[in-house]
Amino acid sequence: MKQQASRVRLTAGRVDAFGCPADKSQTFLWDTEAPALALRATPTGRKTYVFESRMHGATVRITIGAVADWPLGEARTRAQELKRLTDAGSDPREIESQKQAASAAAKVAKLEADRYTLANLLTAYCDQQEALGRKSHADARSIFKLHVVEAWPKVATLPANVVTPEQIADMMRRVIQLGKGRTANKLRSYVRAAYQVAKASRSKASIPVEFKAYNVRANPAADTEPDESANKADKNPLSAVELRTYWQAIRQIEGFPGALLRLHLLTGGQRLEQLVQLRTADTQDDAVLLFDGKGRPGKPPRPHMVPLTHEAAVALIECEPKGAYALSTDGGNTHVSAATLSEWAMQAGARIEKFQTKRIRSGVETLLASARISGEHRGRLQSHGISGVQARHYDGHNYMDEKREALNALFNLLTVEPESNVVPFKAA
Repeated sequence: MKQQASRVRLTAGRVDAFGCPADKSQTFLWDTEAPALALRATPTGRKTYVFESRMHGATVRITIGAVADWPLGEARTRAQELKRLTDAGSDPREIESQKQAASAAAKVAKLEADRYTLANLLTAYCDQQEALGRKSHADARSIFKLHVVEAWPKVATLPANVVTPEQIADMMRRVIQLGKGRTANKLRSYVRAAYQVAKASRSKASIPVEFKAYNVRANPAADTEPDESANKADKNPLSAVELRTYWQAIRQIEGFPGALLRLHLLTGGQRLEQLVQLRTADTQDDAVLLFDGKGRPGKPPRPHMVPLTHEAAVALIECEPKGAYALSTDGGNTHVSAATLSEWAMQAGARIEKFQTKRIRSGVETLLASARISGEHRGRLQSHGISGVQARHYDGHNYMDEKREALNALFNLLTVEPESNVVPFKAA
């Protein structure tokens, strides 16, 4: 401040002519028009405009900028702005620091908004489900791609935590208008599950920490309503006569297709996606171990042991298990697809009116019910959901005898002569 005695009206010529002696570290030339503005020069030839004033008994010095970057008039205006702040008791350095912090926070928020989008949350959810061995991840990926990312690109790029129930409902409405009510409900279910994982990550340590970054505190899909008309069960099981007709048809089919179709039926109509993934290492002489990927979100596939009757064991042997996968057309390197198995079944059941592969499973359930096999034992055989605390946590029985008894009853019912009125019942 002592050097403010060296004061002139700064001009472009004086700025150019001003320099710093070699024996000094810096020198100042103060402006008379804007008294808080000074031109500072160093022995290296660098020249900058600086602001200097006093506030609360202390010196406040702020570098405005290099002479090459700041025209003199703009430097004066900036110095006058800073002087008004200090006169009012505001420290410009603190204000600038706050601006920089706010700018940095805004940049972080922008980066997070660009990264933690709805589309990325749905992808992360599918990746997690795949890591857990849930085969539904493929179906979810397809639905998300078609009915979220491609159909609603602007919503898909929104931060996941700002998406609204109305936007989810609009996605469902579009799918319903396409005549795909069931798909609309699946879309809702998958989106709801993805948000639930992100929401639960705040308090559930088993969920990967990446989901916390989405900062999800509410589940917008949970506030939507499913299309109840599309959730009605399609109760059209194969009748006993139709099942016997189907059995007679697949008995005549030679080679791997016939053996696989017989294995599917004689093990109780297991879910195709689970049966085809049977590994050779999980086969025994009298049982096979499948893995049920359906169930509670976040849980790994549930082991499902299925006994083999004599006829089912013969069918498995005819499939010639080897390599990694027991049911394969390339030596076990890959498993036969569920779609292929379904197509073979459709061909075998072509003589049955309105035949669909899914009717086999419900037909088996219905046929076993007619033989007075209990609902619990049918559920254990076909790996329906196990509900209740007692069943999930205390009942350690494997139900292999009960499953085998049901499968024996199934075979007897399939092989009853059509003209016979005798219906075998569960053994006493």
